[in-house]
Amino acid sequence: MDTNKRPETMERITTPELAAKFIDEQVAAVRAQVGDKKVLLALSGGVDSSVVAALLIKAIGKQLVCVHVNHGLMRKGESEQVIEVFQNQLDANLIYIDATDRFLDLLKDVAEPEKKRKIIGGEFIKVFDEEAGKLEGISFLAQGTIYPDILESDGVKAHHNVGGLPEDMQFELVEPVKLLFKDEVRVVGKALGLPAGMVDRQPFPGPGLGVRCLGAITRDRLHALREADAILREEFENAGLNKTVWQYFIAVPDMKSVGVKNDKRYEGWPAIIRAVNTTDAMSATIEEIPYALLHKITDRITNEVEGINRVLYDLTPKPIGTIEWE
Repeated sequence: MDTNKRPETMERITTPELAAKFIDEQVAAVRAQVGDKKVLLALSGGVDSSVVAALLIKAIGKQLVCVHVNHGLMRKGESEQVIEVFQNQLDANLIYIDATDRFLDLLKDVAEPEKKRKIIGGEFIKVFDEEAGKLEGISFLAQGTIYPDILESDGVKAHHNVGGLPEDMQFELVEPVKLLFKDEVRVVGKALGLPAGMVDRQPFPGPGLGVRCLGAITRDRLHALREADAILREEFENAGLNKTVWQYFIAVPDMKSVGVKNDKRYEGWPAIIRAVNTTDAMSATIEEIPYALLHKITDRITNEVEGINRVLYDLTPKPIGTIEWE
């Protein structure tokens, strides 16, 4: 039997009851697989890795070692939420590494998107390797692989797979949610007691804000992007659009235009709003956002965020434009 194939008889997990049944089955399966050995998990704070972490904590507690690497390209408050939920609430065995300077120094003056992605992915693996090398007795590697990852690639997506582990560290994989679709992972996460803000989080690219701070990343522009993005998310949530829009974010290009502030001319960056709906991420439609809300977001971003003096709305569907800008 192909363990990477979802059985046709498997019921879609839509209720807390079905989620509880799945959790009980996986807790038993993980305990049987792992025994008294240790498991290592790269905990990004995204939906999949967070749900896997919560599930494994329930199954094996402190035998799970979570490593959270903050590459400095997280959204506002994300690393703080990981620490709050996993360390403070779930009492996880969590190693937190703030590698912000390390990543941003390497990315200095790098404008080419593919090169940025490679640097971020490569350095992430290096940092993770260094931490893994310090740990004793790790036998298993847990991953937040979900079913669409398997369907897309007959294996694991490159950026999901921690590919740079030393040859002599042969880990057996623990992938408890690999047969689930994203909506099911969310239901399971809620049943495990994870906060809605973590479980309902939108898809977020591995390189984080690195692909939304367009061109060569500077600390001041990255900071402006992070603050503007937080305002957009807050206002969409207040308006209930987080329930109906699949993905929304800000991109800030490396260009300036003239604006006026306090009766003086000054140059600032534009913030570009992207809000799309999709069922499969292969194609995407543009969400019609009420003008009153767009005005409010524009007003807040241009008044509250240092360095941004224009707000634009991207009206391009996919195909022609991809969802991300880079």
